[in-house]
Amino acid sequence: MLTGVAFLMEHWTEYTRFFIALFVILDPFAAVPIFLVLTKTYTAGERGHIANITSVTVLAVLVAASLIGETLLHTMGTSLASFRVGGGIVLMIMALSMLRAQTDTVRTTPAEEAEAGDRNAIAVVPLAIPLLAGPGAISTAIIEMHRSRTEYHGLMVILTIASVCLILLIVLRMAATIGRKLGQTGLNIINRLFGLVLAAIAVEIMANGLKQLFPILAG
Repeated sequence: MLTGVAFLMEHWTEYTRFFIALFVILDPFAAVPIFLVLTKTYTAGERGHIANITSVTVLAVLVAASLIGETLLHTMGTSLASFRVGGGIVLMIMALSMLRAQTDTVRTTPAEEAEAGDRNAIAVVPLAIPLLAGPGAISTAIIEMHRSRTEYHGLMVILTIASVCLILLIVLRMAATIGRKLGQTGLNIINRLFGLVLAAIAVEIMANGLKQLFPILAG
């Protein structure tokens, strides 16, 4: 009985960890300034519509990546272990940018932001892709989906992604209020804290990948 409880607790802890990791990687607060700039001429209703499309797009991209990611890796001749190391490096680059409170060019570039002209298209590019559902979030979703082979694992991963996207939707819908209350300094402080957490997550992912590639490192 105790073994069964411990087994379940380990898995709940795993999904909690994944929730925190994905939320930190998506970092909705980092998207607030860009969201406000891109929608500065929009009405409150139009901003809400953009927030809806952005959140649904992020959900669709991450769920699709988690379901077909491993198949794509095998097709390209890349192992999941190698992808873990590569994904960890991408996350570390993102973390360093967040710690310096700088715009992360792994997520999106100024050129991509400047090309956002269509009033609805900006919800998909650059807001959803690559600002939010970028390389870091996609690699994290793929890696998490294949941490376990239990029957309910896939469903729990998708539900966790959906939960994070729900919070993303709330943050984007409240972007004007959040930006006004926190200001740029407040947003920078949050991003630096998230960057520190993300750096630790990146190290863990890279370490697990290296242990798979080089079993001798596991002792």
